[in-house]
Parts: sequence; C-alpha cells; structure tokens
Amino acid sequence: MKRVFIIHGWSGFPEEGWFPWLKKELENNGFEVQVPAMPNTDEPRIEEWVPFLEKLVGEPDENTYLIGHSIGCQAILRYLGDLKEDAKIGGVVFVAGWIKKLIGVYDENEIEIARPWVETPIDFESVKNHTKNIVAVFSDDDEFVSLDNLDAFKEKLGARTLIEHGKGHFSQETGIKELPVVLEELLKMAK
Repeated sequence: MKRVFIIHGWSGFPEEGWFPWLKKELENNGFEVQVPAMPNTDEPRIEEWVPFLEKLVGEPDENTYLIGHSIGCQAILRYLGDLKEDAKIGGVVFVAGWIKKLIGVYDENEIEIARPWVETPIDFESVKNHTKNIVAVFSDDDEFVSLDNLDAFKEKLGARTLIEHGKGHFSQETGIKELPVVLEELLKMAK
C-alpha cells in the first residue's frame, strides 16, 4: 500500500486549507493518507516534530511519500537527514519550503521560535540519498518564503522546482482550498 504523510506548517492543523482536498484526492487514487496534528503547533520545535514524524512513519520504504508545508518541510528535511543509511522513500513534495531565512517574521517570539529551524544544519546529502524524487513548489508572492529558496532547493537537493502564481503562502488565509500541482506531482512520482 502506498502511504502519504502530509505535514502541516507552523500553527497549522489537519483540516486547514488544501489538506482535506488533497487527502481525499489521494485516497480516491488508492493511497493511505495521514494528516497528523503536529505537536505544539504554535511553538514548533525540532526536538518534538522530528521524533513525532519518525514514530508516525515507522518503517519507511519506497511506497512512502511525504508532503510538507512551510515548517513541515523543515521537519521532513530533518527527518530524512536522520534516517538510517539504507532507508529509501518514494518521494517528497515540499510546498512553501524554506532553507534560507524566513521573511515577514518580525515578532520577537516568532524569531526565537524560528531560530533553531534556520540555524541548525540539515544533512542535505543524506536527504538526497533517501529519495530520487524531490519536488519543491513555490509561489511568486509568498510573504514568508522568498524565491531565492527555489535556487537553494535546486542546488542543495537537486529538486525539481515549480512556481505557482498568486498563491501566497499556500495557506488557509490566502484561500487555497485545492492544490492540483501537488496531487499531479505526487501521482507522477508514484507511477
């Protein structure tokens, strides 16, 4: 059975925005889909999110696919970076992911929450060793993730990158209820 795990972002939740639509579409295509409520979502921490993801996924294999949104992408990157050497997954789709610093974060508390995610190194070589299928989707008007992240995903991960127009941060606040590009990319990977 092909499994998909959709990991929401900071202050996100399983019923947010495009997650319910994507879950239903993937289930209609024969996937087992989980959209977990990540721990302490308003103050996400690496040391909570990565172990939570490890436990959730269990034994990954080439029928395991991951989709992340925003800080959920960071959690996936760190999870993949820590996987045992011979583990392989089918692929990953990053939506509004960031490797470089966040923009539009000015509140002192938010800066402190984001700091470890930005400053703690990621083992990009390890990430690449665990899957050949990496796609990163960005919006040309994202208020938090600048497009220089597109080049970083290409250079550090060899990701195929796509730019959507006018989708903001792909969040509920921007009214995104469906995200066909993610469905299409995942279905291509899983063929």
